Amino acid sequence: KALLFLGAGSVIHGMGGIQDIRRMGGLRKEMPWTFRTFLAGTLAIAGIPGLSGFFSKDAILGAAYGSEHYGRILWAIAMVAAGFTSFYMFRLLILTFFGAPRYSNHDVHHVHESPSSMLIPLIVLAVLSATAGFVGVPAVLGGSDLIAAYINGGVELVHGGEETAHATEILLMVLATGIGLIGFAVAYVFYVARPELPGKLAANLHAIHQLLTNKYYIDEIYDAIIVWPVVRTSRELLWRFIDVLVIDGVVNGVGGAVRFSAGTLRHMQTGFVRTYAAWILFGGILVVAWFLR
Repeated sequence: KALLFLGAGSVIHGMGGIQDIRRMGGLRKEMPWTFRTFLAGTLAIAGIPGLSGFFSKDAILGAAYGSEHYGRILWAIAMVAAGFTSFYMFRLLILTFFGAPRYSNHDVHHVHESPSSMLIPLIVLAVLSATAGFVGVPAVLGGSDLIAAYINGGVELVHGGEETAHATEILLMVLATGIGLIGFAVAYVFYVARPELPGKLAANLHAIHQLLTNKYYIDEIYDAIIVWPVVRTSRELLWRFIDVLVIDGVVNGVGGAVRFSAGTLRHMQTGFVRTYAAWILFGGILVVAWFLR
């Protein structure tokens, strides 16, 4: 996943900031090293045998299958998820790096490969994606599964649960590999052999297509439940009432009162002795009146 995220960043960099894969295509010739590393990550996450994703995915599926709590159901759900993962990753790979370019000169002046500062981490991660899984080779394939042994404190466990026989474990591996290949085959048919099929399918299943295109409307629901109330509360209550009316009102009111009083009292300062004498006399009269009341 780290490789794929960095690979996506490399593609975005080479495309001058464009992130929509519908405006890409044919990048494997312009960005050969990014393509090779991205291919390694795609094969790994799809669970192709020999790569790291094969061993990690097999471990998860085997553990789910051998679980005492709804193990078969969890395994079936995980298998469907693995098939979708393979499909959308190969879809991403095909639409980004294969076919005719779908970008124009207006979009990108010059598509280019990323610099070595980006490619070297990609190459390192690609090598690890291809080889790191051999640290966790299960016992059924002749390995010792050092990862599981380390996680379980050095206690060697049967891969996929003790109750899972070796024959069953091999069968699960074959099925997991098969679901990955099915995902690739569907992506190939949809976006290489019969590229018109996605459009027809979207037209026939318009409601489902809209639901998936809008990501189950999670953004809209989040905006309605979280964003909109926070924005409205911040704007109407915290800003316009608390900030403008209360805080600014008090501060401006104090300032206005001082300005008004200063503007009124400054007329007492005339610079004439007779005026000051009159004020002293007026003050004396007030003092006498206070004591005589």
